[in-house]
Amino acid sequence: MTQRLCGALVATGLMLATASAAAEPSASTFKLGNGMDVVVIPDHRVPVVTHMVWYRVGAGEDPWGTSGIAHFLEHLMFKSTGKLKSGEFSRIITSLGGRDNAATTHDTTTYYQRVAKEHLREVMELEADRMVNLRLLEEEVRTERDVILEERRTNVDGNPLSVLSEQMAAALFVNHPYHRPVLGWAHEMARLSLQDAATFYHHYYAPNDAVLVVAGDVTSDEVRPLAEATYGRNKANGQFGRRVRPQDPPDVAQRRVRLVDERAGTPVLLRYYRVASYASARPGEAEALELLAWILGGDDTSRAYRRLVDARLASTAGTNYESEGLDGGRLGFVVIPVDGVTLERAEAALDATIGEVLENGVTPAELDRAKAALEAQRVFEADNQGALAHRYGLGIALGRTIDEIDALPMRVRERTRDDVKRVAGENLKLERSVTGTLVPPPAAPSKTASPMPSAAK
Repeated sequence: MTQRLCGALVATGLMLATASAAAEPSASTFKLGNGMDVVVIPDHRVPVVTHMVWYRVGAGEDPWGTSGIAHFLEHLMFKSTGKLKSGEFSRIITSLGGRDNAATTHDTTTYYQRVAKEHLREVMELEADRMVNLRLLEEEVRTERDVILEERRTNVDGNPLSVLSEQMAAALFVNHPYHRPVLGWAHEMARLSLQDAATFYHHYYAPNDAVLVVAGDVTSDEVRPLAEATYGRNKANGQFGRRVRPQDPPDVAQRRVRLVDERAGTPVLLRYYRVASYASARPGEAEALELLAWILGGDDTSRAYRRLVDARLASTAGTNYESEGLDGGRLGFVVIPVDGVTLERAEAALDATIGEVLENGVTPAELDRAKAALEAQRVFEADNQGALAHRYGLGIALGRTIDEIDALPMRVRERTRDDVKRVAGENLKLERSVTGTLVPPPAAPSKTASPMPSAAK
């Protein structure tokens, strides 16, 4: 990289940092009397609001033997309540010109809507109603159970790369519930019952287990009376307490997973490392991991891209840092070799790329460029109302404060080359990893006709 280009990137990063500080909305928070946290993010550009409710519960709380129940309940939340018929919730949102959806992770379950500002109270009333008044019916449970099983068949079982990734996660997290898929194991999903859903719902769904986020054309003074009049009527749940999860033992051995699947069009190499997340890391550790991931495989100027793709060893080479977990994260690598290059050769090239950083660290130009790229991502995210609501809702749900969330850009800028090299050395150890390969079955040997014996003379 030329000095001129590097300098331009640094200047861009500084300009974006200034723009970010000036342009990002200022979030505020307060708590209702029943313990529900409320976050308000003003954005007055258009008369629209994004409304989210984050529950501090996910697949990590699935009781053993009922994997997938948190996600199953997410589906059932769109069925009946004491006031609404099955499916009426979404039909009302659509009739208001809005849209809604939900998502489950290992750590949270989120419900969100986007509507015109004048419909905010109605949306809050609907969401507050199903927080405590869900009505579970046996027929709806049976029907929706078929839906989630089909979702698994389509999104996981029908995709060999998803199957491989799922098996790798099961090997990466030995004891922690992150080793179970959010969707659940199919044989356990098939047995999920109305009672399983009801028990989970009554234990975890309550205002003191939730975070309300409203982003858009509102102020805190406008949201507070609406929240008190809707969610404030719901009683706190005394059962809910601090999450206690089993933790993984120390890593002692590298693990490998090999999936042979006839649907694999080309061999694929994956490598997952168990690392810290923003919620579980020491101060500055996750920010350094974010920079490390970008330098190693964030774009087409990264180490992995130049060492593998530019060298014509792979058609794809990149990284992904999953940093949003409560108890930990995952740094992943993906490499797809070109025709004629074996997985073994591609893996050796990946190991060499990682080894260079472990031994020599990163360059000043690489670090400056990564900082500028991450700053640009954050600035562009601030222009998206839904992304801002997600940023603060997830952060508060995982125990962070608004000040900690807002300080992230500064903490990234403060990271040094030594910080990045240190987290690489601490985390990129093979005993902390699982290496996965997806390959098609070997070609069947061609059958050629055996020569006919010569006729006797």
